[in-house]
Amino acid sequence: MPNTVNRIINTFIKNGFFAYAVGGCVRDSLLNTVPSDWDICTSALPEDMKRLFQKTVDTGIQHGTVSILLDGGIFEVTTFRCDGDYKDHRRPEHVTFTKSITEDLARRDFTVNAMAYNETEGFIDPFGGAKDLKNKCIKCVGDPDTRFLEDALRMLRAVRFAAQKDFKIEEKTLASIQKNAALVQNLSAERVIAEITKILLSDHLEQIKTLYDVGILRFIMPELCKCFNTPQNIKWHIYDVGTHSLTAAQFLEKKSYLRFSALMHDWGKPGTKGKNPDGSDSFRNHAKLSVALAEDFCNRYKFSNADKSKILRLIKFHDRQILPEKKYIKRAVNDVGDDIFLDLINLKRADCKAQNFALTAPRLETYDEIERLYRQIKEDKESFSLKHLAVNGNDLKALGLEGKQIGKALSFLLDHVIDHPKDNQKEILLKKIK
Repeated sequence: MPNTVNRIINTFIKNGFFAYAVGGCVRDSLLNTVPSDWDICTSALPEDMKRLFQKTVDTGIQHGTVSILLDGGIFEVTTFRCDGDYKDHRRPEHVTFTKSITEDLARRDFTVNAMAYNETEGFIDPFGGAKDLKNKCIKCVGDPDTRFLEDALRMLRAVRFAAQKDFKIEEKTLASIQKNAALVQNLSAERVIAEITKILLSDHLEQIKTLYDVGILRFIMPELCKCFNTPQNIKWHIYDVGTHSLTAAQFLEKKSYLRFSALMHDWGKPGTKGKNPDGSDSFRNHAKLSVALAEDFCNRYKFSNADKSKILRLIKFHDRQILPEKKYIKRAVNDVGDDIFLDLINLKRADCKAQNFALTAPRLETYDEIERLYRQIKEDKESFSLKHLAVNGNDLKALGLEGKQIGKALSFLLDHVIDHPKDNQKEILLKKIK
């Protein structure tokens, strides 16, 4: 433990109280992971904490939590407590302070999070958390139905821990999640999307499928549920739409907007499924419907405007054919946006790898060549958008153009410059307009 944490704990002990590091920091330490923060619990009441330490902040005084400021750090310390009734399936109506660390640990979600430690007594592990940690097992403390009825978010947290730590969820706990899946409807959009994002950015984002299997996904992401029920009878694909989407996301770097774009890029397929003359499946114009469904999802879960813009553009253009020639690449960059063009190429790569790779593998060489030419365009500062033109709207106004004429003229000049880069000179372009 850090020296500062030890000092806080020892201060309580020297003054006749019990005190321990507790929860996630103990778990992570046993996993040889440096904890992001250190939570401390104690038998001392909030007024005792404020008496023993000079600088404190009442972080959550009604729940017994005080922040102690020491050596430039902020450490949350909470009095041992028992929780009252959870009427909203999220937070207790009230808490009761106790002198027992075991009673405090008994109210926690999973055994691996219900361990405490100090250097005087060592580990306090009344529910077998260390054993479950060794066995890579997510198991509720006590009765899982009770734990999930208290706080429905724990169901998502169980799957998230499994994804982040590569653990398995114990059978009784998993069965309880399935039984109580509908409780997630009590959770705020912000809480839900935070957990989904953490799963999606983990090394085991396939745990999204667990949410589908236990029935949670239909309440928070019904669009993806339909994808898992949509097979793709076409030579280019070997997975149903949902499995294909999850597989594609695994091939992308851990950027939330990028992995969400992969997860949602084919959401329009269930609604556009048809048949080709040869009997194989078709999904014509599915990208357009995917954009509409993704936009609704982003609004529902309050994505930032920046992330929503990137996600929708990536989905819109994920099926766009780009030939490996500079003029076609420039037009694509202008349409898609320079900020995400390489993201689009990487999405195309991931999409390709998640299909029938025996047939789609040659596309990777094309994407490599497109990226090489794009970087060359950037390095040579070749024009691919209106801001790169040697003339602007004011120049065209001076020639007598007005209103829509100016926009049409600029588009015409950009199209010309893309095909003839050396003509991007003011005199040449003005002469062409004249």
